[in-house]
Amino acid sequence: MDNSSEGRPAAGGDQNAAPLLRLENVSVRYGAVSALADVSLGVQKGEVVAVMGPNGAGKSTVLKAVMGLAPVVTGQVYWRGARLSSATHEIVKEGISFVPQGRRLFTHLTIEENLEMGCHFLKDRAERERRLESVMELFPILREKRRDPASQMSGGQQQMLALGRGLMSGPDALLLDEPTLGLAPVIVKEVFRNVEAIGRTLGTTIMIVEHNIRGVLDIVDRAYVLDAGRLVFNGTPEEVLETGILTEVFLGKVEAQMEEEEE
Repeated sequence: MDNSSEGRPAAGGDQNAAPLLRLENVSVRYGAVSALADVSLGVQKGEVVAVMGPNGAGKSTVLKAVMGLAPVVTGQVYWRGARLSSATHEIVKEGISFVPQGRRLFTHLTIEENLEMGCHFLKDRAERERRLESVMELFPILREKRRDPASQMSGGQQQMLALGRGLMSGPDALLLDEPTLGLAPVIVKEVFRNVEAIGRTLGTTIMIVEHNIRGVLDIVDRAYVLDAGRLVFNGTPEEVLETGILTEVFLGKVEAQMEEEEE
């Protein structure tokens, strides 16, 4: 099944507008291994979009391609209609923030110091304080524990800190790689509530890679489905569930059909 058209109305954005962030015919290779093959996808301003698929489908590679952390061999990434080819730290300054899998906090630093690392390039101390206050208002536990080392936080609290650090750069787009990985079910629900609040309350555009299918489909406007590095579906959460595309890719049926077609 291939339903990769990008012409669908977007619940969280203006369907008539050009995508805020777009990958156009992007291929990524690690040596002889193809991680992405001619993938085109995008997210409009204000949308919350999921990138889904089985292990090895290329989901995280999509985010890394945007951030300059993956070897793009063909295709282009566009941000606000212009080619995006800056170094990773410059991409952050341009308004895209990346929260990687595994949180990757500075556990020897305090919570406040970790947050400040998210806008280390910002020289205006007053603006830095304003952003701190904004993040701590969204995540009150970070204010309560602001002087504590990050190492003393629970897994769920560390994920809130990772999200907060991502917001400290004042991003227009937030890229999230498996934010609920390794967390208890009750904490998973809280993380999804936080992500939804960031998108709906702050108006931040979000692209999220997530293995928790039901949870993520409850909070996104659209979902892209990848299989073996190729885009095989793009639709609303309802369409994803109705078509059974995820069952097909997780059982390997889509990849098998593609191989037959190529033969």
